[in-house]
This record gives sequence, C-alpha cells and structure tokens, in this order.
Amino acid sequence: MKKRLFIITGEYSGDIHAAKVVKELRYLTSDVEIEGIGGMNLSNEGVKLFADQKNMSAMGISPKILINHIKLGKSVVEYLKNVYKPDLVLLIDYGAFNLSVAKYLHEAGIRVFYYIPPQVWATRKYRIKLIKKYVDKVLCIFPFEGPLYAQYGIDTHYCGHPLVAQLPAPAGKREFFRNHGLNVEKKLVSIFPGSREFELKNLMELFKKSADILKCRHPELQFCISQAPNISDEIFNKYLGDCDIPVVKGENQALLSVSDALILASGTVALEACLYKTPMIISYKGPQIFYWIYLLVRCIKRVCLPNIIADKDIVPEILQNNANPVKIANEIEGFLYDSQKREQNIKDLAMVKDMLSNKNSAVEVAKVIDQELFPID
Repeated sequence: MKKRLFIITGEYSGDIHAAKVVKELRYLTSDVEIEGIGGMNLSNEGVKLFADQKNMSAMGISPKILINHIKLGKSVVEYLKNVYKPDLVLLIDYGAFNLSVAKYLHEAGIRVFYYIPPQVWATRKYRIKLIKKYVDKVLCIFPFEGPLYAQYGIDTHYCGHPLVAQLPAPAGKREFFRNHGLNVEKKLVSIFPGSREFELKNLMELFKKSADILKCRHPELQFCISQAPNISDEIFNKYLGDCDIPVVKGENQALLSVSDALILASGTVALEACLYKTPMIISYKGPQIFYWIYLLVRCIKRVCLPNIIADKDIVPEILQNNANPVKIANEIEGFLYDSQKREQNIKDLAMVKDMLSNKNSAVEVAKVIDQELFPID
C-alpha cells in the first residue's frame, strides 16, 4: 500500500522548492502518492493539486484575502482529516497560513514537517512556541537555525539552503549582452523592483530615479530592469511607464550573474545575488503603518539575508524614510568606481557563500521524508 504525502505551499518560490523535493523523492521511491496546494511546478511533477496557490500570494490585509485564506484552510484540513488521510504533511514557507493549518493537523494526529520554516529569528519570535507545539520536525535552511530551535527542544534537520544547489551557473556574459543588445564594453547596472505588484508600486519610481541620477553622472553606464516571470506585462508596464531602460523578463538569475552592480528590492533575490558575488544595494519601502508594525515585531535590526548570515553589514540597506534615489545612486557609484570598496564587497559576499552548506537541500528533504515514511527497522 502506498504512503500518502501532502505538500502545502503558498508562493511561487515555495512551489519551485516543493517540485524539487518531489523529483528527488521519486528517485528514492515509487511508493508515495503525493497531493498538495501549489502551482505549475508541482503540477508538472505530476502532483494532484487540491488548490492552486495563485491567489494565496496576494500582498497586504483585506477582508477578501483573509476570508479566502480561512476558507481554504478549513477546506484543506477537512479534506486531510476525513478524505486523504496523509501519512505526512510537508509545509513549505508561508508561515501565517501554514502554522494555523499545522495546529488543526496536529490535533487530528497527522504528522507535520516544516521545510523553510518561518524566520522566527527575524520577526515574531513567539512563533517558535507554536512550531514546538504543532510541528514534528523542522527542516532548516540556515546553519544558525538548528541551535536556535534546539534551545526549545525542537527536532530539526539541517538541509542547507535550496538556492545553493538550485541556482544556475553564471550566464555567459558576451552571449547574454549580445542577445539583449547590450555593449559588453560598458558596465551594466540592473534593477530588480520586486515580484509583487505591491513592490512595483512602491519601488519602481524610486529605482528609475536612481538610474536617472547615475546616467547623468556616468553616461557610459547601461541599465536593465528585470521583470519577474509571475508579473504580467499589463501590471509591469503600468508601473514602468514611459521608460527607455530595456526590460529583461524571466531571466532573473542570468541577469544577476552578468551585472556589475544591482539595485534590488529586499528579498531572496539578495541571497541569489550574493551567491553570484555581484555587488548590490537593497531597498524597500511601503505604507508607513506597515513599517511601524514591522519595527514592533522584528527581533534583529538587519533586513538583508547576506547581512544576517554574516552578522555584519555587507550589503547597504536603504529602507523606508531613508530610501531616496541619491543615496541609492551614491552606493552603486561606489561599487562601480571605487576598486577597493568593490573588491572588499565581493570578498565579503564570497564569505557568505562559503558559510552556506554545500548540501543539496531538496535531496536532504527527500531523504528525511523517505526515512519517515519507510523507516528501517
């Protein structure tokens, strides 16, 4: 009789990580039936979707979003308890939703593992008590997470960060430049305004103004703007407006790897850039009330993952009221034209890369799941 696994993701990145785990698990065993909440990546791996995640990654708080999440949470719990009856549920990221579901699954006696757990070391540390109560095993992705969870007696397994194994090799610079009409003799500054409409709304104009300042000071520079693959042309162009900077869509990693410097919205993209050792700044801003709430719940002062991992300021963080185009332009200028600053930054980024495990995270997760479902006597 086949074992049953159910996977819950909430965002595009989680869907990618989940699909990698499924692929590796199927190398180990064919005796697992898998269903889940996800997107096209899980579906392409043959996973039967209980629900599509496309409406789950909406940003902000509204009655409609809350009601949709509550309805989905109730329906998936009822399905798992009364119909599917899985041997294991794997939660991936998406803390608020997944922790609420974990509570009801635990009460129903269903075992729960959590891969890419909530960053309790960054904000809302109280969540670690919920994890201890409702999660059977935490599959950590950062080296410092294991000792933190161990203090609370939580069973953990360090899998390494998924990006280390999943990130493509750097793109060929000459070929990339030729394909996109860029001059290989000129420095390239690339702009990543985010993968959500909320981020485009708050950051696109700021980043464009930073580019204008740099173009005025250094006419020899060239620029690209990255369009995340999950953002429609209609939404992206709404915030891009009348702009002569070329747009590169769906080639995030390649663009990160061939650029000389980067202007980034805060997020996982900063860690991707770090693994390519490309100098960057990160910036973020939003409604002031959301920023005040963030200040109340945060546990650490740093925002950018390379800075958090290194426990020192490697990447300039230009946030909220300090986020202005002149500051961004000044920092980028330093990375491009101050050779000492540039070399030290690249050295620091390489140090962070070395600190992350060389484990293949998806392989590790698959092994843990396989051992849980098919224990060796």
